[in-house]
Amino acid sequence: MSSPKAHVVLFSYEGWGHLRPLTVLAAKIVKTRPTYVTLLTNPKYLERVQTEVSRNFKSGDSTRDLIRVIAMPIPDDSTMINPAGINTAFAVTYKQLVTREPIKCAQFGTTYSPLPVPTAVVLDVVFAKAPLDVVRATHSVKVYAWYTGSAAFINLAFESGGDPRPEIEAKIKETGLSFNEATNEVIFNTTGEVLHLPGLPPMHDYEHQPQEMYQKGINGRFMLDGRSLLEECDGLIMTTPEEYEPESIADIKRWFGKTSRNVYHLGPLLPALNDPKVLAEEKSISTNGQQISDFMDSVLKSHGPQSMVYMAFGSIFWSVEPEKIWAFVDVLIEKKIPFVVSHASPFASVPDSVQEKVEKSGLGILSQFTPQHSILAHPVTGWFVTHCGQNSVIETIVFGIPMICWPFSADQPANAARLTDILDVAYELYEIRNGLGLKPIFRNGKVPIGTVEAVREEAARVLEDAFLGDGKRKRENLEKLREAVLDSWSDGGSSRLSMDALADALDA
Repeated sequence: MSSPKAHVVLFSYEGWGHLRPLTVLAAKIVKTRPTYVTLLTNPKYLERVQTEVSRNFKSGDSTRDLIRVIAMPIPDDSTMINPAGINTAFAVTYKQLVTREPIKCAQFGTTYSPLPVPTAVVLDVVFAKAPLDVVRATHSVKVYAWYTGSAAFINLAFESGGDPRPEIEAKIKETGLSFNEATNEVIFNTTGEVLHLPGLPPMHDYEHQPQEMYQKGINGRFMLDGRSLLEECDGLIMTTPEEYEPESIADIKRWFGKTSRNVYHLGPLLPALNDPKVLAEEKSISTNGQQISDFMDSVLKSHGPQSMVYMAFGSIFWSVEPEKIWAFVDVLIEKKIPFVVSHASPFASVPDSVQEKVEKSGLGILSQFTPQHSILAHPVTGWFVTHCGQNSVIETIVFGIPMICWPFSADQPANAARLTDILDVAYELYEIRNGLGLKPIFRNGKVPIGTVEAVREEAARVLEDAFLGDGKRKRENLEKLREAVLDSWSDGGSSRLSMDALADALDA
């Protein structure tokens, strides 16, 4: 192996959906071209990130040694809502990298020897405006934006509509709102306009906010910071495969091309699929991973393949009307459909009555954390009830599981619309909506009622269609999409070519 010329710094500190594909990117970089990679992260994720990185290498592969994962000295009370301590930790650590000082890992105390000065930095779009300013003020280096959402959401949230900052400043002066409050009001303002975005059916602007959120007041700030990074970066690295949303990616390339910047689409970024070692490690992440595995094996014997429903909304999202979630579970029990439900969100709680009903039924498991890859890879899994976050969507496509969409916000409504109306590989639930989501839906003319009883009726109808109706057609469509997405990493595939182009840029 020749000595690396480049040293790339990767930075993201929150959200497993952001960090996991970043570990795969690190592996792809060093396997494509000898490159030093320093991945800076949060101490609470360090061991898991190190494990994820190693999953991408066979035992004894010395290429793994080119990657070092370092926990920054982030205070315990720092979060994405209160990021001051995180930003300070990045500033300190990045200065040490540039001045070539030894760096001590904040988690284990390991001291890392200096490497060459960084030649490129990859920063998470959602969290990295302050780190961007640090890098730009420190030295001249290429900065790439790391984006794990759908390409369609960039078209919606970042590319269109012009610079919102003057309007935000005017709103603050006019109303006395805080910066976060004013930003949220301006960025999420809706007029009922029908949006015609590449790769999506026509949708009213309010349809991109189908549910009210627990996390109010910060999403607007994240989007404003993300816009700044996308405006100022030297290139964009995306986790979406071109085969999933070619129209949206083509439009982003047009936008970036105006300033002679490149877009690299590298999805799917997943560890080795169906590798027994990988799946065993994945199962161990959940405290009841073995229980879930045993349950799925039992259901496979009693109900057959593709008979179980998996339900999960990621690590953050949860309905402000949780009774709708439990109504859906009720329908699963009534129809005698086995299920596993994840409730990882900090906003989630399971009523004792629900827990007792599930245990009494013998049909399901409620788990705070679930080994998602192991569940999606198991032959018993038939349908995935998902919030349609980009990472979950791409994972589900790769594993060949059709979806029942329950979107909340961000890129999720766009994904749900594409999966159902354009690709025909999913169903979307509409009665789970609230707030702006109870307005008319442009693509089908429906006006959701939004009651718990309406959710029950819709759930029963959708599950009937999924298992006994046109679900077979959707599964066949998904298999074709799956093959195309997996082929993106073959020789001459779109993701492989994009990775080669990124490696050339990083090595230049």
